[in-house]
Amino acid sequence: MLDRIFKLGKEAAVYGLSSIVGRFLNFLLVPFYTNYLAKAEYGVVSNVYAYIAFAFVLYGYGMDSAYMRFVATAEADDKKQTLSIPYFSLLLTSVLFSLGIHFFAPAISQAIGAEGHANLIQYSGWILFFDTLVIVPFAYLRMTNRAKTFAGLRILNIVINVVLTIVMLAFFEMKLEAVFIANLIASAATAVMLAWIALPQLTVKLSGHLFKEMLGFGLPYIPAGLAGIAIQVIDRPIVKALTDDATLGVYQANYRLGVLMMLVVGMFDYAWRPFFLTHARDEDAPRLFSKVFTYLVTLLMFVFVTGSFFVEDIVHIRIFGRYFIHPNYWGGLSIVPVVLMAYVFTGAYVNFVVGVYLEKKTKYLPYATGAGALVNVVANFVLIPRLGIMGAAIATLLSYVVMAIGIYFPSQRLYHVEYEWGRLIRVALAACVVVVAVSLLGLQPATAAGIAVKLGATFVFVVLVVVLKIFDAADIRETREALSKMFVRS
Repeated sequence: MLDRIFKLGKEAAVYGLSSIVGRFLNFLLVPFYTNYLAKAEYGVVSNVYAYIAFAFVLYGYGMDSAYMRFVATAEADDKKQTLSIPYFSLLLTSVLFSLGIHFFAPAISQAIGAEGHANLIQYSGWILFFDTLVIVPFAYLRMTNRAKTFAGLRILNIVINVVLTIVMLAFFEMKLEAVFIANLIASAATAVMLAWIALPQLTVKLSGHLFKEMLGFGLPYIPAGLAGIAIQVIDRPIVKALTDDATLGVYQANYRLGVLMMLVVGMFDYAWRPFFLTHARDEDAPRLFSKVFTYLVTLLMFVFVTGSFFVEDIVHIRIFGRYFIHPNYWGGLSIVPVVLMAYVFTGAYVNFVVGVYLEKKTKYLPYATGAGALVNVVANFVLIPRLGIMGAAIATLLSYVVMAIGIYFPSQRLYHVEYEWGRLIRVALAACVVVVAVSLLGLQPATAAGIAVKLGATFVFVVLVVVLKIFDAADIRETREALSKMFVRS
């Protein structure tokens, strides 16, 4: 069993390389945003990109997920059609959508609270166009196990974006336009490269019946996707509506500091779907999936501990006379542990979706994500007036908890997995205890004594994982055997 889990980890690491490098490079833009953009300007960027996220769900209407589900069972002769149908469908609809956004940009900018920035809306429309064209080719690379190509293209996209953004901000002083123009150029370049890869696999002989089946599978992802995006970004426009652009800028900058947890969950998500589709028919599949979740939660708790401890030390770093994060934004650092914990429940949701996906019961997705989105909206309006941006962070955490619970029960009815709840609760409690204990000490950030205490507390957490027997002797023995096999094969 462990050899398959390590294989999942290896695949996650390859996919995650693109996420780690890419997200890290993207994360490096945060210091530039906080040092070259005013808080209100960063708030405008955050607000527009929140709406881009919503629009992207409509642009894609679940066709990448439909492709992955149908190509897994398609005959060899049908695989070209299975790729071509969603690709050409998205090409046609995204052209129409982006033309509409381009011509109605002034009205859209006014409707979303970005008055005077119609040009940014136009850029956004064409960013959406090119980003939509890559989702099916990227899914093709995943399903054909071309992880290195997948990772290379994603990293290249982000390198182009980051380099152009830095050059435009630091040397040409282009302000807001730099963010969108750089993104547009990077998205266009990636779309061209992926079109070149996909072209030999495309055919113009398309089945209307297959298109209807794929559309029927994908369309439920629209309400589910909109609800999922609402959970991720609806807090941005609500924060703006209840406060101002400057407060939103502070919130966004600190929310982005949860990048490490987002990376781990993203890595897992990329590798998990092909993994459970491949192993669903294995005799011990339920136990395998349960063990994967135990390993995942333990890793996420370690990230939660280290991220909560060291985020203040990171933002105090000075590079070439500038702070890593400008001091104007430090007032929102308290939200980071809450954001990290929210991503833990995102990982749980990703794991729990197995039954719904295997049985093609995507109708349950809108219920789970819709409940989470509703909780998010209500909690934001209730908590932000009382707690400020901390209220928005708590609302996000609550929404992910509801979403994970909402998908757990229908998925368990469809495909039962006996999760190791005793171990999972123990590792979560251990993480929370050490984080709370250190926070009560009131350590000064970026001091040798404070860092030493935090390193010691991290070690204590690792010791607790062993003492509380999160992994028993059989787990350790099986891990050693799996590692030995891997080294022998290599």
